[in-house]
Amino acid sequence: MKKIAVLGAGSWGTALSMVLSDNGHDVHLWSHRQEQAEAINQTHKNEKYLDVSIPEQITAFHDLREAVEGVSAIIMVVPTKGIREVCRQLQDLLNDNEVTIIHASKGIEPVTLKRISEIITEEMNQYAYEDIVVLSGPSHAEEVALRHPTTVTVSSENMENAKIAQDLFNNDSFRVYTSPDILGIELGGALKNIIALGAGISDGLGYGDNAKAALITRGLAEIARLGTSLGANPLSFLGLSGVGDLIVTCTSVHSRNWRAGNLLGKGNKLDEVLEQMGMVVEGVRTVEAAYQLAKDQQIEMPITEGIYQVLFENKDPRAVVDQLMKRDKREEMDDLARLLNERYM
Repeated sequence: MKKIAVLGAGSWGTALSMVLSDNGHDVHLWSHRQEQAEAINQTHKNEKYLDVSIPEQITAFHDLREAVEGVSAIIMVVPTKGIREVCRQLQDLLNDNEVTIIHASKGIEPVTLKRISEIITEEMNQYAYEDIVVLSGPSHAEEVALRHPTTVTVSSENMENAKIAQDLFNNDSFRVYTSPDILGIELGGALKNIIALGAGISDGLGYGDNAKAALITRGLAEIARLGTSLGANPLSFLGLSGVGDLIVTCTSVHSRNWRAGNLLGKGNKLDEVLEQMGMVVEGVRTVEAAYQLAKDQQIEMPITEGIYQVLFENKDPRAVVDQLMKRDKREEMDDLARLLNERYM
């Protein structure tokens, strides 16, 4: 049994805490809201986020120092916009790098265009980038909490740390694979939220399965195009954190990004959508970052550009679909064939 801190008491942080508890670990679940931590300890519920009973072995904390005291691993499940602040606090609380850092958040920081592993090592200078672990894959918190079969990937350049994370989480209902391609795993998990927004918009407009299938398939091409330009392995985007996460996020009402896109497609403005959601929609910030990354890398990402126009330029979603359908003709296999040929042939 190990003592583990999970930072972030939203739906995903709560679900991961339950996986760790099922594996016999002593779990400290940290919330930045004192009333939430107290309610979890008193009722063993986190009703705003998950309608399940939380094991009594999970203890919630509001004080970050108490939450991380004596732990061997920290699981960061904080929204992208809060990562820097939490890391700055941890920098002062952790005296050495004996604690394994695993993050399970999915996003890219606008303006800096940094991935979460990069933010962690920038704010916590005692940790090397190659030692950070990312956990990602097709994993709705609602289903993980019900112990429905789920598979994810943990990735780090330090494969010993990846195996530590694998051992912490792996069980009969939560199967964990490893990968050395942290860049590809992180990008796949973040960028799929953009396409999920698009899938929701398409459904909100009343388009059918044909349109959604096109979005998912061509969206995957965009993700791979940008990811490989940044140095990721193209095969990572055909795995759990790529096509796997893309499918589950684009096709389920559990997905916040799909739900937000659905509201946009039905005519709601972005501010109205975010207010109705009441929870972080990571895809919105990721659209900003990916749009800029595509420009910097001179990578063509028409779906991402169209969603950016809907979100931040108030362009009508139907006009964006029309714009995408009228693009110049091209061959389908050009992108993927070129990427694989450049790397393996």
